[in-house]
Amino acid sequence: MSRHTAAHSSFARHALGRAGTAVGFVALVAASLAALVLIVVPALTGSQAYSVLTSSMLPNYGPGTLLVVKPAPFESLNVGDVVTYQLESGRPEVITHRIESLAADQSGMRTLVTRGDNNDVADETPITEVQMRGKLFYAVPYAGFAANWLGNHDRGLVGNLAAAGLIGYGAITMIRGLLARRRAAATPGQDDEASRQVSAGARAAPASGPVHGASRRLSTASSWSLGSAPPEHRHCGR
Repeated sequence: MSRHTAAHSSFARHALGRAGTAVGFVALVAASLAALVLIVVPALTGSQAYSVLTSSMLPNYGPGTLLVVKPAPFESLNVGDVVTYQLESGRPEVITHRIESLAADQSGMRTLVTRGDNNDVADETPITEVQMRGKLFYAVPYAGFAANWLGNHDRGLVGNLAAAGLIGYGAITMIRGLLARRRAAATPGQDDEASRQVSAGARAAPASGPVHGASRRLSTASSWSLGSAPPEHRHCGR
């Protein structure tokens, strides 16, 4: 019975160790991807992240979408590109819309006519080069909700700390899973060694003492059963 219990306990510990390792690996991969997409790539490419607040770009980029916008030469932008631009040059307010057509101002300078995918009409004022912030590099659905909650000023610091925390958590979880797996793998050998020691002790124990004691008790009981009462009752307390 004890062998089955020990085997079951060893199997359970082994399974938990493998599960812990798998969870740690998944957490580490997820944290690494999040840090890569949200922090590392934008930093390496000089891109800027923006959160979508309105529904003007539905159905492709709804509220809560995080847009990573990469600087691009103004003359390289074409119809169909999604761009982010300032409402007024030098002001922080920006809009992300799609280029609908190309135009030129009175001086012959190139301008862009934009429109939101969910809007019926184009934006009223054409976009000039000084307003342009960049072209959409990639988008991450729903990640903008977290960015909005953190706020624009704390977003970079908290994002870096969160990514580092996730990576650390994933690494710790994976290491703990590996240690648990090693302990589970080592436990069956210890159980077998303990079983061998118990068996060896049982074989080495002398059998004469207990058997003789039992014979004496049996002889005494037999004598009592034949009607000869014991001479005294003091031995009953031994």
